[in-house]
This record gives sequence, structure tokens and C-alpha cells, in this order.
Amino acid sequence: MTHRPILTHTRAQLAEALAKLPGTKALVMTMGALHNGHLQLVREARQLADHVIVTIFVNPTQFAPGEDYDAYPRTLDADMDALETVGADLVWAPAPQDVYPTPATVTIDPGPIARVLEGKTRPTHFAGVALVCSKVVNLVRPDVALYGQKDAQQLAVLRTVFTQLDIPVRVHAVPIVRAEDGVALSSRNQYLSDDERIRARAL
Repeated sequence: MTHRPILTHTRAQLAEALAKLPGTKALVMTMGALHNGHLQLVREARQLADHVIVTIFVNPTQFAPGEDYDAYPRTLDADMDALETVGADLVWAPAPQDVYPTPATVTIDPGPIARVLEGKTRPTHFAGVALVCSKVVNLVRPDVALYGQKDAQQLAVLRTVFTQLDIPVRVHAVPIVRAEDGVALSSRNQYLSDDERIRARAL
């Protein structure tokens, strides 16, 4: 039986809602524009904990100037409808000032693992990912956090950061979910041309 998730925005609302969820907690962090890959994370989370918390936040610190932060799709109403079908219990959809109440002057350098592959062309990206994920895990205090294997480098970065910073959360990797044509599901697939989509099947 599914139910409408509780929607929170501020830190205070999040803390109040978390206090009413006894038992174990699983965390699924997203930037919204949810697709079946995200929903599979929630489905697996339901098997791993008593309650599933989903975050929907387009994180500014992982975007460099000129990237698609402003254009990134924001579809909260549709996302809430989708999460209702898979049994999420609580959604935190904060504004940037709720995640970063003061300017983000502290950074996390994930080390060499963040400077290869995607990190070569996006040198600040994984520092932003590490910062926001560390902050959210500290706020939610989940027993397990689920991440997709599609973002393999991100998964490796977060395992490294959480381990070396002694952040007490278990990381659970979820296999890639693909469209019928074999392309890995992504919120940014809308940017692909027909030719690019054909080439993307090789990934």
C-alpha cells in the first residue's frame, strides 16, 4: 500500500518529521526530475530500512559557471506523484539557503579519485557532491544511503569520503536502469540528439 510522502522544506521541518519516524532509515539523494532509475533506488531502499527519505535538491556547489544549474529541470509536483507510487515516507526539498544557511566557505577535497575521468573536465564537481552529500547525511542520519551505479565515479568518491571522514552510513549501490533502447536513464537525456542517443548505447 502506497501513501503520499510527507513534504518538508526547512531544516526544522525535516528534523520534526524525522523524529516521528522510529526505526531504521534509508536515504535516496536526488536532484529531482525523477525517472525510473531514481524510483528503483526507492524500491530497493524499501527493502533495506523501515523508512525511506528522499531529498530533491539541485545543488549549486556541484555546478561550475556556465553549466546547466539554472536550466536543470525542476518538477517537484510530478516527483511527489512518482514517489507516492513507490512508497517514499519523507521528502526534503530544500532551497539552497536551507542547505547552506551561511556561504559554503568549507570545502571537501575528495583526492585523486575526483581528478580523473569526469573530474578532468569538471574539476570542482566532486568537491560539491562530497560537500552536499556529507551535509545531508549528517542532517538525516540514515542507516544506509543508496546511489546508482550509473554514476560510478560519484559512488567511488562518496565511499572514499564517508570512510575517511568516519561518517557512519552504509553505502548501497544499485544497478543501472536502462531505457528500452539500452541508454542508461538520466534526467539529462533530454539534451541528447538522436545521433548522440545512438552513441550513448555503448555506455
